[in-house]
Amino acid sequence: MASSSNSPCAACKFLRRKCQPECVFAPYFPPDQPQKFANVHKVFGASNVTKLLNELHPHQREDAVNSLAYEADMRLRDPVYGCVGVISLLQHQLRQLQMDLSCAKSELSKYQNLGITSHGLIAAAAAAATNHNHQQNLGINLIGAGRDHHHYHHQFFPRDQQQMIRSFDSGNNYDASLLAMNVSASIGQLSQFQQPRAATGDDRRTIDPS
Repeated sequence: MASSSNSPCAACKFLRRKCQPECVFAPYFPPDQPQKFANVHKVFGASNVTKLLNELHPHQREDAVNSLAYEADMRLRDPVYGCVGVISLLQHQLRQLQMDLSCAKSELSKYQNLGITSHGLIAAAAAAATNHNHQQNLGINLIGAGRDHHHYHHQFFPRDQQQMIRSFDSGNNYDASLLAMNVSASIGQLSQFQQPRAATGDDRRTIDPS
């Protein structure tokens, strides 16, 4: 198909032939892009391109021409590798980016695990501090109770029983039954002292004042 200005397409102009209305090159090689067809013709040949385009559906021809033009341009820039060199370079860059992404994910995972561990350590430290304070308060209460216990011993037990209990508390490993017998004897002595006092009080109340 010739251009609207009736000027030949870049292909017909390059081939020095009259551009027909049904020209297969005209839609894809406009007159203002002569180098595009020159490169395609140099690498693939005009007859091969004509045969290829005639075998394709019209809606596929534009993509085919663009691919041929790109491959021809790359082949002229790099006669050894052509577009394969560009593809290889892009594949290498893709692999490098995938490795960088994997490393970045690994580093991110380490920081995430470190954050979780830090929170766990903080919680454990807080729990340990709370347990320590509880044990400290319990120890203070036990010390206070122990002081009251020794004061009770000094008030109600004779001196020899107090000495025995102090020895038992200091870790001399007195026999438990012996301690119970001595405590029972001490309680009996206290009962003997209390009963005469009660009787004396009763006698005083029953004495006739006359």
